[in-house]
Amino acid sequence: MLQPSLVCHVHLSISGTPSPDSTLFTYPDNWRAFKAQIAAQYSGARLKVANNAPAFTFGQTNRTPAFLNNFPLGKVPAYQGDDGFCLFESNAIAHFLSNEALRGATPQAAAQVLQWVSFADAEIVPPASAWVFPTLGIMHFNKQATEQAKEETKKVLSVLNQHLNTRTFLVGERVSLADVSVACAMLWLYKQVLEPAFRQPYPNVTRWFTTCVNQPQFKAVLGEVKLCEKMAQFDAKKFAEMQPKKESAPAKKEKPAKENAKPQEKKKKEEKKAAPAADEDMDECEAALAAEPKSKDPFAHLPKSSFVMDECKRKYSNEDTLTVALPHFWENFDPEGYSIWYCEYKYPQELTQTFMSCNLISGMFQRLDRLRKNAFASVILFGTNNDSCISGIWVFRGQELVFPLSEDWQIDYESYSWRKLDPSSAECKTMVKEYLAWEGEFKHVGKPFNEGKVFK
Repeated sequence: MLQPSLVCHVHLSISGTPSPDSTLFTYPDNWRAFKAQIAAQYSGARLKVANNAPAFTFGQTNRTPAFLNNFPLGKVPAYQGDDGFCLFESNAIAHFLSNEALRGATPQAAAQVLQWVSFADAEIVPPASAWVFPTLGIMHFNKQATEQAKEETKKVLSVLNQHLNTRTFLVGERVSLADVSVACAMLWLYKQVLEPAFRQPYPNVTRWFTTCVNQPQFKAVLGEVKLCEKMAQFDAKKFAEMQPKKESAPAKKEKPAKENAKPQEKKKKEEKKAAPAADEDMDECEAALAAEPKSKDPFAHLPKSSFVMDECKRKYSNEDTLTVALPHFWENFDPEGYSIWYCEYKYPQELTQTFMSCNLISGMFQRLDRLRKNAFASVILFGTNNDSCISGIWVFRGQELVFPLSEDWQIDYESYSWRKLDPSSAECKTMVKEYLAWEGEFKHVGKPFNEGKVFK
């Protein structure tokens, strides 16, 4: 039986402790909440994220008496365990959801982790906000403030670059909460303004950042993080669109003015509610994230399915593949709502070094990040240098090949041949077993297992 020589998982699941049904209240794409979510990925804490109606609606749910009783400020992220234990403030929540390795296993390491968490809040977030917010249209551009923010950002990058000159991570030899906090604080810098020329003097920081965001636990929360290619600039039109619309002032009247005060006040409140960027419960960056336009769901036209993809991913990530994950998959698989496909790379003669072939697979996965909620795959590199091939098994929502549904998904798929499998066939069951377990005869390949990668 063939055994894997290298293992690389991409996890998109959350399971474990400290609380079976703990909930993180937030809104979509809240970078402060990312810290807690990533910490949970590492510790195995099972965490339900309530970021959409009906579970949670920002501006409504967080203003109810029940919510304010647990979280007096009404801010998010906010954490509540099934035992009633509540926490607010993102750093406290991330710390609680972490394990000992993330927090620092010794008093010295724990203090260093706290040092970098504080560094992120005090030294990175302020200049990052002053520089990035205008490019997102949520703050008016001020040249002097932006130039000062750039200089402060350079100082921060210099400190980090020097520290990381002989280190892979900020504290110790593994990812800690220090890396999680600092990376999340720098997320929008790298996505919006740190173009190649600006970040060139700080290679250690970029190397560290890309290492972090490409860890399976980070990717499970952040998805693919694309580094800025061109520094974003202030867009006056976008800024105007982000501001609450002002109604034309009514004609002045002596006595009725007082009577009109309350309706006008009510109207202002409605405007404020319609424009979350101005909400006092959100800082500008949170508002920008909440206001990001959501792309149309390519699978919206499909009927609901009883198959819960995320649950299967959790089983695969945290339980034995052969005794737990596979039986669960077949017991719950919905052949009407999902389909199983076999893929094979068309140009094996072009594959040379195996590490480059592995990068080819990883690159495809990264570019398909927005597909991860509706797909699951195990793709394997077989063979050795200059004699290898790539093939895999994919599970997709719907009955058709999904890549044509979105332009973002069409970059790599044509380099593969695709064959739809019959879920009831012995061939399909054998291939699913072998590709998910990364072991078996793989009779259709004829080359030894080299490395497998999982898209979840």
